[in-house]
Amino acid sequence: MAEVSDTPFTQADYCYMFVLVLQLVMILVDILCNCLSVLFGDQQVTLLIMLIIQDSCLVFSLILLFLVFFNTFAFKAGLLGLLVKKFRGTIAVLSLYLLLTVIYQLWSLILRWDHSGEYIWNNSLQALYVFQKLCAVFHYYLYKRAAFTLSDSKYYHNSEWIKRELR
Repeated sequence: MAEVSDTPFTQADYCYMFVLVLQLVMILVDILCNCLSVLFGDQQVTLLIMLIIQDSCLVFSLILLFLVFFNTFAFKAGLLGLLVKKFRGTIAVLSLYLLLTVIYQLWSLILRWDHSGEYIWNNSLQALYVFQKLCAVFHYYLYKRAAFTLSDSKYYHNSEWIKRELR
């Protein structure tokens, strides 16, 4: 007699859920680092460690996104261009956000490092700060949407969406 499982999830489903939770944790860490960096602005070493953690999470987010791409049926079938086309906005915004974040962090650290306790905020730095935070909002939205989209099982076997996209 065949044994019936109590859970409708397979081992692969649990793997996809784990990766999805990991992607959402990366977004949460980035949000926390963005918020807390303002509080620790006068503590250079603490701020530097927090910014390194933030940059590491952004790089891992990009790596994780591509690892999810590499597990899809479309990639295994040699259709990486199809995935890149479908998620080009997410990849572009994540890359831009990472670049803006690193530039802002370097610039602010250079200005603040030798002037502990002083308020240093010029117009150019303020404009970069605003642009980086606006880009962060788009990054959070697009990355979360891509993560949820890629957790759909249709990306992991031959399905109608691939046939529609190829036409």
